[in-house]
Amino acid sequence: VQLQASGGGLVQAGGSLRLSCTGSTRTISNHHKGWFRQAPGEEREFVAAISWSGASTSYADFVKGRFTISRDNNANTVYLHMNSLKSEDTAVYYCAAATVWTVLPAQYAYWGRGTQVTVSS
Repeated sequence: VQLQASGGGLVQAGGSLRLSCTGSTRTISNHHKGWFRQAPGEEREFVAAISWSGASTSYADFVKGRFTISRDNNANTVYLHMNSLKSEDTAVYYCAAATVWTVLPAQYAYWGRGTQVTVSS
């Protein structure tokens, strides 16, 4: 099982990016999906999660109102739409899949390799 994240890049503060994460197998299409990020010297932190059906979402306080998570199960893809980006959003962003509804990284069984997001001020 593999997850491939893409869509990162360099953007100016106030700009937008859309991250995508595609699973290599239909097996995880019914998993809850999450986005996490890790800045240099920092621990990996929760950003957003979406339930397997898409009916429920959860966001870290620092992205509420700016980021939106969505999924297309037909395409086996989850998205993170990021608006009003700030320099402190600079990090490697990872997608992950879990069978339980959680914001804890340790409970996500499958992880992608990550995509770098750099926000210049």
